[in-house]
Amino acid sequence: MSRLIHVTSGPYAPPIARRELVAVSADGARLHVEVHGDEGAPAVVLAHGWTCSTAFWAAQIRALAATHRVVAYDQRGHGRSPAARIHSTTALADDLVAVLEAVLAPGERAVVAGHSMGGMTIMAAAGRPEFAQRAAAALLCSTGSSRLVAEALVLPVRAGRVRTRITGAVLGARAPLGPVTPVGKKVLKYATMGPGSAPDKVEACARIVHACPTGVRHAWSQVLAGLDLDADVARLAVPTAVIGGTADRLTPIVHARGLAAALPNCVGLTELTGMGHMTPVEAPEAVTAALRELAELHLGTTDPSTTDPATTEKEKTP
Repeated sequence: MSRLIHVTSGPYAPPIARRELVAVSADGARLHVEVHGDEGAPAVVLAHGWTCSTAFWAAQIRALAATHRVVAYDQRGHGRSPAARIHSTTALADDLVAVLEAVLAPGERAVVAGHSMGGMTIMAAAGRPEFAQRAAAALLCSTGSSRLVAEALVLPVRAGRVRTRITGAVLGARAPLGPVTPVGKKVLKYATMGPGSAPDKVEACARIVHACPTGVRHAWSQVLAGLDLDADVARLAVPTAVIGGTADRLTPIVHARGLAAALPNCVGLTELTGMGHMTPVEAPEAVTAALRELAELHLGTTDPSTTDPATTEKEKTP
């Protein structure tokens, strides 16, 4: 289980949940789940990425909870979810299905969003009937379905077997990250964020990533190194939007473009100029806007903050 050392003030400090619960996965793994917003409000379910936690979605939770029921959960071994014996894309799919079943009422559907490994979680679950019954639409942020190590641009050298081998060794290193330091923040910014990322965004991401236990980070790096979910992308039939950063070194924009082309029901590709891998933190407004739009279109919600008061009054006039 991660040490909770996320930032405690500012827009990237995680809000206090309205309620918390534990979802139990198929193999008995226990998943920490947070629910924000009013019960009965349209549901948005958020799955974070490798080495992150529910704190990664703080900006989206803060922006959406007034009008939506926002559910965020810690992937196994991350945040407040205990480590488990099994690390696989099957386990990721099992976990997402368990969370959906735990938080949604009978017949209820949600917009499901995933960042990085969270997006891979959605792809892995795409063929599950439980997912098809529960997901009204999906958002894939800064993610890919295969060739993650081969396509990564963390090392500024020419593509090939040498770069792939070294990149795999770096991403799968067992060395502890240690406390957050100025040097550590520079390394994390280079590897995962756009060059123009503000210091508070870098600080927020560094604290979340450095809190992930070394063993958990390594175990999931091995799963990601061998990832092949291309066939699952073709099964993701719900309306799906894709977001990627043009300066993403971990999952370069080629992945987002490939997903948009391969999805059977892609409803839009957004390329965020100059943004890196941490798009929900680097470009929170863009990610939140995509979630609002999906909820409005596929859950029938309307955000009061985007309604023209004059138009509303006209609609009320007999």
